[in-house]
Amino acid sequence: MAPNGHPPPEPGMTPAHIGRIVRAARKSQGLRQDQLAGAAGVGVRFLSELEGGKTTVQLGKALRVLRALGCSVRIVPPDR
Repeated sequence: MAPNGHPPPEPGMTPAHIGRIVRAARKSQGLRQDQLAGAAGVGVRFLSELEGGKTTVQLGKALRVLRALGCSVRIVPPDR
């Protein structure tokens, strides 16, 4: 358990890592930030913050960006 009482993030699954993935995917598709932001229905500032690893971005908007890039997100619930 982390000092804040939350479980530690999975290795590599930090906001900064996700931001790097988004930026790399955008660049590999030859998109500018304004183009991706428009396609995802988010603002350029939001996209910049997401790519920069901001820890408080809105999940719904982040998912729209990932969908616009063709990325998938996988959440595996714990075994019960």
